Amino acid sequence: MSNSPDGGSLTQAQSYALVVVAAVLLSAILAPVAYDRATQPDGTVAVVTIEGPITSGSATAVQKDLREARENESIDAVVLNVDSPGGGAAASEQLYLSVQRTAAEMPVVASVTSTGASGAYYAMLPAEDIYVTPASIVGSVGVRAAAPGPSLPGEVKSGPDKASATADQRRTQVETLQNAFVGSVMKHRSDDLELSRTEVAHAKVYSGARAVDNGMADDIGSTQDAIRQAANAADLDDYEVYRKEPPQTGGLLLLSADDGGGVVVERSPVGYETVDTPTLLMVYGSVQTESEVIGNVSA
Repeated sequence: MSNSPDGGSLTQAQSYALVVVAAVLLSAILAPVAYDRATQPDGTVAVVTIEGPITSGSATAVQKDLREARENESIDAVVLNVDSPGGGAAASEQLYLSVQRTAAEMPVVASVTSTGASGAYYAMLPAEDIYVTPASIVGSVGVRAAAPGPSLPGEVKSGPDKASATADQRRTQVETLQNAFVGSVMKHRSDDLELSRTEVAHAKVYSGARAVDNGMADDIGSTQDAIRQAANAADLDDYEVYRKEPPQTGGLLLLSADDGGGVVVERSPVGYETVDTPTLLMVYGSVQTESEVIGNVSA
């Protein structure tokens, strides 16, 4: 056996080469894992849809989606995908409060794909940015209600004010809600608005392009633009988008008319039409009773 220096150097060189080869192979195996970890999304933007007339049922479903977004640690921002003419005043107010609560915890951006009027506009006011298309319909900051109907002849009531209201009382209800609606617009949009409080209270509707000019909306853009803005507001460079499907609800108080031009108010579900139940609406479009729609179809 040779003990020459050259033989020892050769053995050391071979050992070194084996170590280098092993290191290269190990790095090749681990590299995809490390790359995968490095490219994981920074967070998630949730898209919550407000679609169709706002009722107690649809508002409850959207409130649930927003609550889930707030409670989910992986959700960093929310985009409201809005296509609604508004609806019931109470339901619209509940949505507004839910959006406001969400906006206090994470960035919220709204995107009006077609219509975001009346109660739907109210609901998205807490969003830090409102994106619209040039032809979107926004505004209609107002409240409407039917005049009180006559009592049933010979009706016996437990008290003089049971199931009764005068036109003045109904007007006061409408004015109270209107003041709250207009006040919320001024609170959230005053820095950008080119309209006075009186002009806002006129309840006009505006195209998306005009709404950006007068401060009722912020930017022209798509829902994708709104998603990017929400991600930027949450400091997300790489993010996932979680889209929540719009709720499917039944037994609606308000239904879209077949021609898409109005809203149908169903008759009393208890079949006692003389009970004076005020229907206070924050809705853009014509309002008809179910019987009027049936009559129009018959004619």
